[in-house]
Amino acid sequence: MSIHDELARLEELRRESEQGGGADRLAAQHERGKLSARERLDLLLDEGSFVEFDRFVTHRSTDFGLADRKVLGDGVVTGYGTIHGRLVYVFSQDFTVFGGSLSEAHAEKIVKLQDMALKNGAPLIGLNDSGGARIQEGVVSLGGYADIFLRNTLASGVVPQISLVLGPCAGGAVYSPAITDFVYMVRGTSYMFVTGPDVVKTVTHEDIDMEGLGGADVHASKSGVAHFAADSEPDCLASVRDLFRFIPQNNRSLPPAGGDADPHDRQDEALLDIVPDNPNHPYDMHDVIRRVVDDGEFYEVHERFAQNLIVGFAHLGGHSVGVVANQPAVLAGVLDIDSSVKGARFVRFCDAFNIPLVVLEDVPGFLPGVSQEHRGIIRHGAKLLYAFAEATVPKVTVITRKAYGGAYDVMNSKHIRGDVNLAWPQAEIAVMGPKGAVEVLFKKEIAAADDPKAATDERIEEYRSKFANPYIAAARGYVDDIIDPRQTRPRLISALDMLRDKRDGNPARKHGNLPL
Repeated sequence: MSIHDELARLEELRRESEQGGGADRLAAQHERGKLSARERLDLLLDEGSFVEFDRFVTHRSTDFGLADRKVLGDGVVTGYGTIHGRLVYVFSQDFTVFGGSLSEAHAEKIVKLQDMALKNGAPLIGLNDSGGARIQEGVVSLGGYADIFLRNTLASGVVPQISLVLGPCAGGAVYSPAITDFVYMVRGTSYMFVTGPDVVKTVTHEDIDMEGLGGADVHASKSGVAHFAADSEPDCLASVRDLFRFIPQNNRSLPPAGGDADPHDRQDEALLDIVPDNPNHPYDMHDVIRRVVDDGEFYEVHERFAQNLIVGFAHLGGHSVGVVANQPAVLAGVLDIDSSVKGARFVRFCDAFNIPLVVLEDVPGFLPGVSQEHRGIIRHGAKLLYAFAEATVPKVTVITRKAYGGAYDVMNSKHIRGDVNLAWPQAEIAVMGPKGAVEVLFKKEIAAADDPKAATDERIEEYRSKFANPYIAAARGYVDDIIDPRQTRPRLISALDMLRDKRDGNPARKHGNLPL
């Protein structure tokens, strides 16, 4: 055959590979509100940037009717492209081909991509839409999953790994997204669970549907498995593109800088009135964040999970930063099990990828209660402490109001290598709140008083003037400065500029033993 004949055949095979499981199955995919594997890539990547690998790979199994059902690509599209001009590797599972099930060849395509991402220091994005292991291939398929899991683990903290769950994700398949850094889901079409509703009903007699068991809202608000839940696939894919405005290519590169339009010396008068005069009244820490960061833009992570702690990305004076903030509007900003785990994971991601940490602190302590103690608040709270103590990136803290008890230590205090620690004038830094302290210290005196309430109020004011203020901590250098709230943005930017070339490290070791 001539070269022209061969080129014609090549073009025919290319068109065949792009049809996936065929027009009927693609139409069924669209009817479910889902895009095809290739349509997703078109929305995720810069226009025309995708380069495909292994287009002509097919499965090898001949069992149970598979011998005559070979489809080019074997249910997954793999390759590389760019997001905002930056290299990324991406695989997109095709549910129209054998339900996106994972075979030996399918797994090998993903593994090849993982190896290339690690070797070339670029992020890996997985678009998951699969019925799970291909039953006809038995243990070979299971081995393929394990090969993927291993590389997820080895790449952790080396290159960013992002998972989009855009369809079913069940059984062993859930553990690859679980190891990656961020998980995105779509309401109504995304599901993650170890065992499906039918098995749950058989084993535990609980009657629940797929959405209630493992839908996007469940994992974004209750389990914390998903970091983001979107209303549609285009919204989900656009959100991933936004993430890349803040994260670097790998653990040896710096995160991308933001714009420079927002003046570095900008002061905001509204910050004077955000914190109520009554220390028991709540306020929304989002208001502080948006008034301080560049252009008021905040990319929140885990927005609906453990809402008493806020985490997310922003730019501050052009620096890409990870923000960790207590939320007084939810549970008074107290730390509990879920918020500690949420914060620890985010801090460790930022530290792994050279993203400075900005902490806005207003914390009354750890949540008391039998349930929290029995579920291990000590162990889980220690995760957040461990993460901050271990982190070597620039770390700047502003205490806006309360910093009580062990939570003061945990929230990036000077004692665990906080680089710059600032406080607003109304900050209260003490072992415990005034009311609790007075009830302990003056219990007998108050009980014997003619007017216990008046005696309590008097002692509270005395305690607050002597202890619940930032000046004692500042006198010992635990707080570097007490600042006008309006100066928060310029002072944070100044600190980040000063810390730009920070060098710090941890003792030589294989790895620490995080209290998992």
